Amino acid sequence: MTGHPGVSLAVSVEAGEWGDVEAIEALARTALDAAVHDLATLEVQPFPQEAPEVSLVLADDAMMAEINKQWRHQPKPTNVLSFPAFPLVPGGKPGPMLGDIILARETIEREAGDLGKPTNEHITHLIIHGFLHLFGYDHIENNDAEKMEAIETRILASLGISDPYGDTEPV
Repeated sequence: MTGHPGVSLAVSVEAGEWGDVEAIEALARTALDAAVHDLATLEVQPFPQEAPEVSLVLADDAMMAEINKQWRHQPKPTNVLSFPAFPLVPGGKPGPMLGDIILARETIEREAGDLGKPTNEHITHLIIHGFLHLFGYDHIENNDAEKMEAIETRILASLGISDPYGDTEPV
């Protein structure tokens, strides 16, 4: 990557059976590199001199349900949650710590099976999705969802992964 340092990644297995964590870390690095490259071509301000850090927390459904209950008042697991270290709006300059992306293994495996797609592709999508949340993107309003989904789809296409939204309405 030219013109930016990328991101520094810290991976932590906090709960659940994640198998080959080194393979998941490599998957995450590839996803984050593609996302950083894409965002660098958009309105994002220059990255700091040193690569900002992203923490990837690997959890299970029970842990995710507790986190989701505590922070979003929804006592159920979800596939991914993101916690920005500092508020950032799309196009803003990131600081030294971007934040945390938390993944729930059982939910991800169940969704991948329901979608008929490889689990690793779904994990890649969710890492990119979570990363965009760290940059202030969201999908609450339809126009914001369309913008975020277009960026996700473009990044995934650069990795040879098909559009996860297909012909669906924005989330």
